[in-house]
Amino acid sequence: MKKFMIDILLEGIDNETRLRLLPKEQEIIKEWEENGTLLASYIKGDIAGIYLVLLAIDKSDADKKLSILPYYPYMKIEIITLR
Repeated sequence: MKKFMIDILLEGIDNETRLRLLPKEQEIIKEWEENGTLLASYIKGDIAGIYLVLLAIDKSDADKKLSILPYYPYMKIEIITLR
């Protein structure tokens, strides 16, 4: 497994939708933290996005993992391979 820095910016999500999807989003993130898939997470200062350090086989696998998140349709994602 490799480490990937995931730079996520939320776009086009209204506050009502964000709040409705938040509990499931947090549940998945917590599960990833517990099973070692998610190594770190940092909310951006402007609160419009988040940085994640995620373990995955490759960039495609990282994107596949992210695709189960409820916020995924609203995410602008950049995946960067770390050493």
